[in-house]
Amino acid sequence: MNKFSEADLILNKDGSVYHLNLKPEHVSENIIVVGDPGRVYRISKHFNNIEFEMNKREFITHTGTFKNKRITVLSTGMGVDNIEIAMIELDALFNIDLKKRVAKTKKKSFNVIRIGTSGAIQEDLKVGSQVVAEYGIGMDNLMLYYELDHSEHELEISEKLQHNLDLSFTPYVVKGSERLMEKMRDSFIIGNTVTTPGFYAPQGRQLRINVRNPKFLNQITHFNHNGFWLTNFEMETSMLYALARLLGHQALSINAILGNRVKGTFLKNPYKTIDSIILKVLDRI
Repeated sequence: MNKFSEADLILNKDGSVYHLNLKPEHVSENIIVVGDPGRVYRISKHFNNIEFEMNKREFITHTGTFKNKRITVLSTGMGVDNIEIAMIELDALFNIDLKKRVAKTKKKSFNVIRIGTSGAIQEDLKVGSQVVAEYGIGMDNLMLYYELDHSEHELEISEKLQHNLDLSFTPYVVKGSERLMEKMRDSFIIGNTVTTPGFYAPQGRQLRINVRNPKFLNQITHFNHNGFWLTNFEMETSMLYALARLLGHQALSINAILGNRVKGTFLKNPYKTIDSIILKVLDRI
């Protein structure tokens, strides 16, 4: 059995995983992840009790009970790189013997639901809408460092996206958890979420710097493959879905639509929509 080196599996002095500063007993099998650290408190205030708290960098963790169900809420910060850190270290808590530094023989799966915010790229998707992503579409290059299997349908979309958008790389397309989707589909609009490696140029925003492709937003808005449309932009979903598939976990991403990129509108009171999503997820996770 291969032993993970101290440089590969980095642990703190107390035996917790390096970035999250968590031990296995600190985490539930039902996990909610958010980008904004402040959103952790908006969720955990609904708990009947909080048994554990940890603050480490942008990673804030609260574990407690909601209606007799043990739940962990964790902030990841923004971007696919932070999602990678969070997912790899969460998996280690479940599937690696941290004292012996070896993978456990019996693998354990957890549920992870992301509650995030996003911008719509379809004119008819109103601000204040709530979108659950059936697929995550990755416009980042982080998955080039992993070997990820795709379905034929996913590969078709990836190749057509590269061609239609004149990209120098092939995006990756990953379906979220069907099991978690069945719990959530009746409460949300089902969409396909595009994950970008940045907020400005990668999402077609141009302020004082020229973007490489000024037509990008229009092209991605009108992309269609046999009825497969893209609904919204954000910065985390595709990596969450990809690593969940690779590691054997169940992942789903739900976004509050704060802005509509086609109309140029922005939601005046985002917290009402976010809080509505929080309560639905807490009831169904």
